[in-house]
Parts: sequence; C-alpha cells; structure tokens
Amino acid sequence: MAISNRYLLFLAFFAGGAAALEVNITPDLDRLEVRHGDKMVTVVRNQDTQAMIDPAYARTSRPCPPFCAQPMKVAEGVETIGEIELLAFMKTRLSDGTGVLIDARTPRWYQAGTIPGSVNIPYTQLNPAQGADDITLEDALLPLGVTLGDDENWDFSQARRLVLWCNGPWCGQSPVAIRGLLSIGYPAEKLLYYRGGMQLWQIFGLPLVKPDGTLLNKLE
Repeated sequence: MAISNRYLLFLAFFAGGAAALEVNITPDLDRLEVRHGDKMVTVVRNQDTQAMIDPAYARTSRPCPPFCAQPMKVAEGVETIGEIELLAFMKTRLSDGTGVLIDARTPRWYQAGTIPGSVNIPYTQLNPAQGADDITLEDALLPLGVTLGDDENWDFSQARRLVLWCNGPWCGQSPVAIRGLLSIGYPAEKLLYYRGGMQLWQIFGLPLVKPDGTLLNKLE
C-alpha cells in the first residue's frame, strides 16, 4: 500500500522532527511525553487524516455476555474519565509517580499493544471474585502503594491514584478490576475509569506501544 505524505510526516516526527502538526490533540496540546518502562514515548495523534482504526476495534457487534455495554458510572465514588482527563493524568500523576495507569486486560491483549505509560495488572489479579487470593493481591497491590499489615488488613494510607482501562465501552475487564479493588477497601476517590479504553484511544489516532515501549504505527 502506498504511504501518504501525512504518514511520512508522522514517521518523521518520531524520527526526531518536530514540525507543526495538522492534527493536534486539543487546540492547545499537540503532543506530550510519557515514560513507558525505561523509554520516553511521545503521545501524538496520527497525522494521516485518511488512517482507519484497526479492524479488531471496528466491529459493532460481539456476543453479550461477555462483551456487553458498560455503564458510564461503574461504581459509587469512582470517576469516569475521557481522553483529555487521561492525558492530564499522564502529565501530572503519572509523571510525578503519584499515579498508575493500569491496563487491566489479560496478558495476550497487553502483548499486542498498549497505551503508553500503562502497566499490565490483569483484572483477575485484582478481584477476589475472580480467584485472586491474598498472595496474588499482595503482589499486585504493592506497586500501587498498598501493603498488608501485621493485623492482616490492607493498609491504603499510601495508596496511589489509579486509572484503569481495557478494550472499550463493551469490555468488562476494568470494571471487574475496579469492583474488586473496592471490595477489599481501596478508596473510591483514588480510582478512575477510562471507559473508552483501547477502542476510543485508537479512534483518536493516538499511539500504541509494545510492552518494551517500542511504538506500533500501523497504516490501515
């Protein structure tokens, strides 16, 4: 397939160019830097205005259950956010280490590509109803600032602010993870739900990375 001039500009940007962009994120924001593992990743929209979403996220109908529409409010006290709020979280909480962006999908989805800055903690490891025991939970919660006290109760005094996401408005994995965290006492005000997930992230032409931070740029 022939590569358009706009896509060449997109590739040139990641090769080191910093030309003015035609497709900004907002009128006041064209790009931002996010750490993914030991790499810095530039979050910028695809500049090819003819680009199409990955067919895997273009389907309108999937069997329900399990692929059912998720509510805008996943639980009492948990805020649902969109792309602008997620990017603000990346610029602030993710940047200063007070927040964690969690890809709550199963590992095979994470390996195929994830949102920059995300760590993979599958929903099954965050919800006792999905089989997560205290050992599994302790391993998952320690990077989130949660410890298991001598009294065998979870200590959330240093809990970090979390954004959880999965495949999109039809994916129940991050809602299950959020409900699991709430069931063990994680403060609701420290949980955010990015309902749009991978589907809306791709619809906006925002970049994906492999787990090692390598950019995935596809021209459909």
